[in-house]
Amino acid sequence: MTALNAKSSHKPLLAALAMIGAGASFALVNGALQASTMQLGVPSTSAAFWQYALGLLVALPWVLRRGLTALRTRQIGWHLLRAALAVIGIQMWVAGLARVEIWQAIALVMTSPFFVIIGAKLFFRERVGPVRWLATVAGFTGGMIILEPWKDVFQWGAVLPVAAAAFWAGTSLVTKKLTQTEQADSITVYLLLLLTPVNAVLALGDGGIVPSGLALWLLVAAGLLTVLANFLLTLAYQQADAAFVQPFDHLKLPLNIAVGFLAFGFAPSGAFWPGALVIVGASLLVMMDEQKKSARQSAAAVRG
Repeated sequence: MTALNAKSSHKPLLAALAMIGAGASFALVNGALQASTMQLGVPSTSAAFWQYALGLLVALPWVLRRGLTALRTRQIGWHLLRAALAVIGIQMWVAGLARVEIWQAIALVMTSPFFVIIGAKLFFRERVGPVRWLATVAGFTGGMIILEPWKDVFQWGAVLPVAAAAFWAGTSLVTKKLTQTEQADSITVYLLLLLTPVNAVLALGDGGIVPSGLALWLLVAAGLLTVLANFLLTLAYQQADAAFVQPFDHLKLPLNIAVGFLAFGFAPSGAFWPGALVIVGASLLVMMDEQKKSARQSAAAVRG
């Protein structure tokens, strides 16, 4: 085996490890955000601002290594729409983490792919087959099982992660459109550049505190880990097909459960397990359908 072949054979392993590393990093981010908001009293708007402002400070020099040409765009309207959807999603996510336990929040935000399917049909007129519609209904059913809105203990704050999932799905759809003409790193830095001032205004409107002590260090860690997680996520998709790495993304669920339990003593309720199983199963069904679709397209291209 040549050195080149040996290197190529390690790409799937590297992709899998990168995806697992991204999930672990995001789990630590969620733990840091929950500790700073739920336990140390930092307003969720301030936590969101510091997380992404610090991420911008780290990411901007990397993107601008290509010079100001990295900021050239003919799609400023789409960038603004993406930023608007993202900032609402972020604020709802951090506000959700301030109100509900990690295990519940992360399971509910995993409904995002099903919102993407609905959005792709409504806005891009993409064909959605019966398998994906079935998976979408199943995914939302799993979310309802976890939420248990029919019980007296239900709190509306638990809906925030679902709302965040919907807005992040919109962000994903706009990102898909932008990738047709824009560089990936430019798309990232535009998001951070546009998010930061909006998050700052929201934080100021909510009292705008500058954290100190442990809360400050937790938010610094959240910002750095956010950049690391996104880098590992990009690396994973660069080294292997999306169909290969996507199942490893579901490990974020047990990783977040572990962080919640070790850091806060949070343990999932009985309703969580069947609901999470339905959501993960529905996600895998969508992935398998995507694999079959890609295989058919490849076969058609070969015949053509």
